[in-house]
Amino acid sequence: MFAHNKRLQYTVRVSEPNPGLANLMLEQFGGPQGELAAAMRYFTQAVSEDDPGRRDMLFDIATEELSHLEVIGNIVVMLNKGAKGRLAEGVDQEGEMYRAITGAGNDSHITQVLYGAGSPLTNSAGVPWTAAYIDTIGEPTADLRSNIAAEARAKIVYERLINLTDDPGVKEALGFLMTREIAHQKSFEKALYSIAPNFPPGKLAGRPEFASVYFNMSQGGPELNGSWNSGDKWQTVSDRDQQMGVDGGSGEASVQLDADDAELLNAMAARTMSDPSVDPMTGAELGMSAETAAMTPGASATGKQPPQPGTVH
Repeated sequence: MFAHNKRLQYTVRVSEPNPGLANLMLEQFGGPQGELAAAMRYFTQAVSEDDPGRRDMLFDIATEELSHLEVIGNIVVMLNKGAKGRLAEGVDQEGEMYRAITGAGNDSHITQVLYGAGSPLTNSAGVPWTAAYIDTIGEPTADLRSNIAAEARAKIVYERLINLTDDPGVKEALGFLMTREIAHQKSFEKALYSIAPNFPPGKLAGRPEFASVYFNMSQGGPELNGSWNSGDKWQTVSDRDQQMGVDGGSGEASVQLDADDAELLNAMAARTMSDPSVDPMTGAELGMSAETAAMTPGASATGKQPPQPGTVH
């Protein structure tokens, strides 16, 4: 059950309208790293979470993310206030109004005109929000790692937005939202490490003969090694032949078929087999110019291939 409080979690103070900046702010409203995506990610995890502590944490953070959605939505609306009245009342000449809402080449006119200078659930390019942004898989050790990464990505987007504006009130509000991403990362990481063991994710252990093998697939230049691919904890395989059929098999796919299926498959293969000894005329060759045909091996000056043995023309 939710109850809405009319007061924002953080006060929004916008110095002056800026439609272009408003459009960029939509990245954190309806974008993949935005607040709605975060709220829905953690809410869906909380609903199915069986651990009471993690369930409570996820519901708390999901609800706080909704409050952040409200904060960023209000920033968008406040930045759009000037354009909203002008568009609705048509007080400017068409050219001047267009210049006012497009600014320095931004796409804010999309959200201004289509959504009435409001806060639509789109990203800054006008792409609608989608549940495809939610990557919950239902395994706490995997989901918590994804949550940590999601909060990190959101923090980076907030940093970039802060660097785009000199409005002190907007920078302050964005700084608060960015800082809360850090706090959530800490909570998720604490929750992850309170699960023992937490790596590898899930229940099944990996096959030991492959779990600490590093395949050196990218070769041909300087080899840059570190703890992620070298040392006593890794077996590095650089030989190309040893990177194929690592199970000891041929490295080719096979399937066991019953006699009837095998017979049908062989019949189809025989019926559709290509004959490598023939060189049939193609439509492209029929349309060749004389000059092109002269440069094509086996083609005559007329653009036609010479007759092939056993071929009827």
